[in-house]
Amino acid sequence: MNIEATELNGVTIIPLEGRLDGNNATVAEQAFLKLFAEGKQQFIFDFTNLQYISSAGLRVILVAAKKLRASKGRMVCACLGEQVYDVFEMSGFTTILEMATTRDEALEKLGASV
Repeated sequence: MNIEATELNGVTIIPLEGRLDGNNATVAEQAFLKLFAEGKQQFIFDFTNLQYISSAGLRVILVAAKKLRASKGRMVCACLGEQVYDVFEMSGFTTILEMATTRDEALEKLGASV
């Protein structure tokens, strides 16, 4: 998994592609942790091109959420496909994380609309 984060109006956007599972969850976590260590505090995890997420992938999202909550940062999970959304719903993530159907809606939730 190659993660090319971008920044828009002070929000760091992390696009996730393919599968977020035990084989590449560490790559995604390290990418987030590097950006977090650089002082980034507002994130959108863009799931537009993610087809599958495992429990290892969910753990990455949970680690990010916990670190951001502790530092008064925020994150929004955006553009989840049906299968990924179902996994989030079954695991209870839809009730504990901010969700958005589009990237623009996520930016708006973070006060950074274009």
